[in-house]
Amino acid sequence: MLPSPSDTRASLIVRLCDQEDRDAWDEVMAIYGPLVFRMALRQGLQRADAEDVVQQVFTAIFQSVEKWLEQSERGRFRNWLIGIGRNVALNMLNRKPKGGIGVGGTEGHEKLDRLNAAEDELASEFDIEYQREVYRWAAQRVQADIDPKTWEAFRLTHVDVVSISEAAKLLGIGVGQVYVARSRVMKRLQNVVSQYNVVADG
Repeated sequence: MLPSPSDTRASLIVRLCDQEDRDAWDEVMAIYGPLVFRMALRQGLQRADAEDVVQQVFTAIFQSVEKWLEQSERGRFRNWLIGIGRNVALNMLNRKPKGGIGVGGTEGHEKLDRLNAAEDELASEFDIEYQREVYRWAAQRVQADIDPKTWEAFRLTHVDVVSISEAAKLLGIGVGQVYVARSRVMKRLQNVVSQYNVVADG
């Protein structure tokens, strides 16, 4: 079972204080970048604006993560990230071009109202999207480091929901080998995502 966004590895968040730690920033971006982008799209922004949201969110995190960690009652990383993303999206929807007319007219106001009323829904969607993104992230790493037929046995039975016996026929292996392959991949996936099992509230 995948961890919740509040379970992001504490040591990883602490490492973000080192702005030169490329591995830590790459890891956080790999998980949260696509997630923030999709969430921005769901709030009615265009793709170019959603890309700007991602850039601005991570710029804000880059500039303020150390101060956030120093707060005694800072809450969860997820909530902080949602708050930044929401503020960036609001600013983008509310910005005024040189002509002095707010972006989007009536449509822009509807988007602002939707953002104002959707914090709980946003948090819930964030949880779901996070779990999907962590799975994609972990799956890419496990697939690259495992025998192709072993991975295919897992993919057929776990992702495509093909029966064990049908997967065995398709792959030309025994039923027992499918069970073993499936179990092996599941354990590898659990090991990869387990690095996020330490609550990041400390």
